[in-house]
Amino acid sequence: MNIALDAMGGDYAPEAIVQGALWAQSELGVNITLVGDQNLIRKELSKGGNIGNRIQIHHCSQMVAMDESPVKVLRHKKDASIMVAFRLVKSGQAEAVVSAGNSGATVGAAVLTLGRIKGVERPALAGIFPGAKGRVVLIDVGANVDTRPRQLFEFGIMGNIFACSLLNIDNPKVGLLSIGEEGGKGNEQVRIAHDLLKKGPFNFIGNVEGRDIFSGDVQVIVSDGFVGNVALKLSEGLAEAMGIMLEREMSRGLISKLGFWLGRKAFENFKRNLDYAEYGGALLLGIKGVGIICHGSSSPKAIKNAIRIAADFVNNHVQERLEEGLAKFLSEGT
Repeated sequence: MNIALDAMGGDYAPEAIVQGALWAQSELGVNITLVGDQNLIRKELSKGGNIGNRIQIHHCSQMVAMDESPVKVLRHKKDASIMVAFRLVKSGQAEAVVSAGNSGATVGAAVLTLGRIKGVERPALAGIFPGAKGRVVLIDVGANVDTRPRQLFEFGIMGNIFACSLLNIDNPKVGLLSIGEEGGKGNEQVRIAHDLLKKGPFNFIGNVEGRDIFSGDVQVIVSDGFVGNVALKLSEGLAEAMGIMLEREMSRGLISKLGFWLGRKAFENFKRNLDYAEYGGALLLGIKGVGIICHGSSSPKAIKNAIRIAADFVNNHVQERLEEGLAKFLSEGT
């Protein structure tokens, strides 16, 4: 297996990206090709000693800024690192792409280079959340700002297959994110999507609310990309604030410090469960290939875990299962 890693994408590229690649090479043993400016990449790889010598470099002359127009990138930056990375998958030189760069450009490059799975109008980003009773998939978390009801139905199919194939959840419960549990609640697109999802070939339980995302009672939650991205960023901010407040409270007074010392293992586990870096990134479902989009401020740990998820995605044949499942379900004309 070979993972193409966009070395120039992200707020802390290429340093954090290369460090994450070195970590993944050491811990996971997968083959990695760093795509980007070879001089900058070699400078960072030299810090990894012998491990760095085992990582390949694919040089390209352009990079994409985080605030750059995706349309401009697709039209005028054919040698940008994210474009080249997906071409490596297209040519069979890599099995997956991982990028912490411009998400709009990444989605556009994936669709333009690899194409969509037959029957999919728009790919969607599936994010993994820590639930009280197990992991939860929220789809979409940012690939599509404006979404039609039919597309939300497709998200439900892809989220269901993803949860079964990669997270090994048997017959996951699928819910539609809305402002109330009643089927008539929500805007027009949500109400229409609710009726479509009721006829879907999966365990649809109806509408769910924002508080249900972390309960773990529902394993797949369908949302448009605008609302899903707000929920994602809100959860990241809340998790960070909770960690800060918890540490502050545990440092107040001798008894609190003693309690923190006695329960430090539990506190460490709690903090790790809420850390987005543990989940690496969101998977772009619906393209003819594997793409992982990471947070722009991803740390080396997040990059390492994104590479791990990409490898798991390939090893579990999730892509093939998505294609088979979508062909089966969408051909029924639901």
